[in-house]
Amino acid sequence: MSQAARALAVLNRQIVHCERCPRLVSWRAEVAREKRAAFRNEEYWGRPITGFGDATARVLVIGLAPAAHGGNRTGRIFTGDRSGDWLYRGLHRAGFANQPTSVSRDDGLRLRDAYVTAIVRCAPPANRPLPQERDRCASYLESEFRLLKKVKVLVALGGFAWNNILRMLSSCGQNIRPAPKFGHLKTARIGPYFLIGSYHPSQQNTFTGKLTEDMFDKVFQEARRLADSH
Repeated sequence: MSQAARALAVLNRQIVHCERCPRLVSWRAEVAREKRAAFRNEEYWGRPITGFGDATARVLVIGLAPAAHGGNRTGRIFTGDRSGDWLYRGLHRAGFANQPTSVSRDDGLRLRDAYVTAIVRCAPPANRPLPQERDRCASYLESEFRLLKKVKVLVALGGFAWNNILRMLSSCGQNIRPAPKFGHLKTARIGPYFLIGSYHPSQQNTFTGKLTEDMFDKVFQEARRLADSH
């Protein structure tokens, strides 16, 4: 195991045991206890979610938070829900994943040159974390970013991720003034890093056609191009 992988493992142990936000602690436990009918025979994870992927990644993909019956159930980010289906298919088509599906922590999925994480680590009610919950979680993303020393490209899945990545980069000493506005396939150069925006692969976007697989593929193609050329 590399030094980066060991350091991430230490951080992940801290994340899994986090209880900084009472509302989220209560909600994730309630969801894990009551369950969705389709998963009533499964044991829910019901704890904070860590990042997942290659410790030597050049591409860091960042979403909002785990889904109540996705990551909060399976214990892996973007796993076991429709958004995750889209994400890992896209990563697989771009050569970042060894398989196009992500259904459980032991399904054999491996990422190459990519790491997937989120702004908030617990499933929030209505998928809307409070500002103070977001702020309490911010140090985890910053710590991951500092440990993933080979990252060149950050992919923001949605405007919430975009804005909070900018906050994180500012905390890490990068000049983000004037702050670039979010947009699909919008690319911003911030110091030595590239930030790419993508509509979030939520059902709200994929079912309505606001985000198509071709549009999503272009995001990861651009991430690959930028990682390879800089």
